[in-house]
Amino acid sequence: MEDEAREFLIKIMQTISIILLWMMVHVFIGIYKGYAFFEQKPHWTNWAYYVILIISFLFLIKHLKRKWAL
Repeated sequence: MEDEAREFLIKIMQTISIILLWMMVHVFIGIYKGYAFFEQKPHWTNWAYYVILIISFLFLIKHLKRKWAL
């Protein structure tokens, strides 16, 4: 296999892996631990979860942009 094609496929697999890992972590924390759901009104832990979710998503996008930059 050519080196360029191999590097491209590795980059694709690493991108898929990091996105799936990010999603699994946030599904576990949000759904299984219950931080994604409000009971009567939002608690500070719900707000903290969503702030961390958004910040980590922005860092994920920044990381992927840097990885795919030519």
